[in-house]
Amino acid sequence: MHCGLCLPTCPTYDATKLERHSPRGRIALMRAIADDRLDTTRTFAEEMYFCLGCLACTTACPAGVNYAELFEHARAEVEARRLLDSPLRRLIRGVTVKWLFMDLSRLLLLGRVMRLYQQLGLQTLLRRSGVLNLLPRRLRELEAMTPDIPPAFSADLIAPVTPAVGQRKYRVAMLTGCAQDLIFSEVNRDTVEVLAHNGCEVFTPRHQHCCGSLHAHNGELGLAAELARRNIDQFPPEQFDAIISNAGGCGSHLKHYGKLLANDPHYARRAALWDRKLKDVHEWLAEIGVKPPAPDHQPPLTVTYHESCHLSHGQKVIEQPRQLLRLIPNLTLVELPEATWCCGSAGIYNLTQPEMANRLLERKIRNIQSTGATVVANANSGCLLQLINGIRQAGLNIRVAHPMTLLAEAYRRAASQ
Repeated sequence: MHCGLCLPTCPTYDATKLERHSPRGRIALMRAIADDRLDTTRTFAEEMYFCLGCLACTTACPAGVNYAELFEHARAEVEARRLLDSPLRRLIRGVTVKWLFMDLSRLLLLGRVMRLYQQLGLQTLLRRSGVLNLLPRRLRELEAMTPDIPPAFSADLIAPVTPAVGQRKYRVAMLTGCAQDLIFSEVNRDTVEVLAHNGCEVFTPRHQHCCGSLHAHNGELGLAAELARRNIDQFPPEQFDAIISNAGGCGSHLKHYGKLLANDPHYARRAALWDRKLKDVHEWLAEIGVKPPAPDHQPPLTVTYHESCHLSHGQKVIEQPRQLLRLIPNLTLVELPEATWCCGSAGIYNLTQPEMANRLLERKIRNIQSTGATVVANANSGCLLQLINGIRQAGLNIRVAHPMTLLAEAYRRAASQ
């Protein structure tokens, strides 16, 4: 494809106006390497990791080019050839991608240590001491992005089986995720409550696995496939009406286990069924019909909605979150300018490409401020954290919340009358 309709939708091309920073340019590089007209070099590797992977280009593409698959395989080639290899990078990837996120009990243990560090006031003491000023600027920026760890994780908040409120109509499984559980466990609780209010019995096992999106997006397709098998074994798709994800980035990857395991004789059939059963929570609720919260005790709210890139561009779930928000009595939904423009989170992009991520975040915060909303809703854990940090840095009094949290709160207010 050479039409260039994707160029105006690409945040990195918009910022630099360089062809190599566009989807068309990156695909041309991939094609040249595939045709042996260009060697795989460090410059190519850096370009593949400069891409946000936001998939806005896939929405714009009239030919339906599967950029997501090209992008993941290109990064896998980069890692196989060790084009960005260094001792520090090997250490970081080994500890995070290959160890920490392969067993979430390790991640939650780290979370408990961070929670204790924050609850004892050590983080506040360190920040006030001035010691951080002695660190390099990038380390100070990373420390400022440290999330607040909630007092309880999903397993402490959600029973293994939550019965439906009233008549049971569906049996669903709930995926609690990695960052979602570590930072936004209350969103998982709220999601289960909303599902139960709408006739779903919810199966939420205590010890779950990473979905594998972090691994797939960072060139570790083998590890991503291993995690896919673990999830299919833990949540047999034939036993549920739906398997629920409430994080846009995770859900986009989870819906492609069929392709990831297409050549696995033991899992290919079940993975294809998994893909059909995997539903974003907004998509599922819109499909089965939602019971509106009662209007009593509902305060007026002005809300704007920032779309997770992988929810809108990856899963094509666009109108359903808005439909659910409009069900909340006294809630006014104000459309956000450039709602589908990436906020700069993009998985771990804000950690690896901070300059570009910050430019995108500042643009997003300006658009949010222009709406006059007191709440910005979003349905992806990485975006939620990015927006929280951006709004805090801007000194704005705007709440950031998942649509499921807003809906669950409305149900609770109605029940308290």
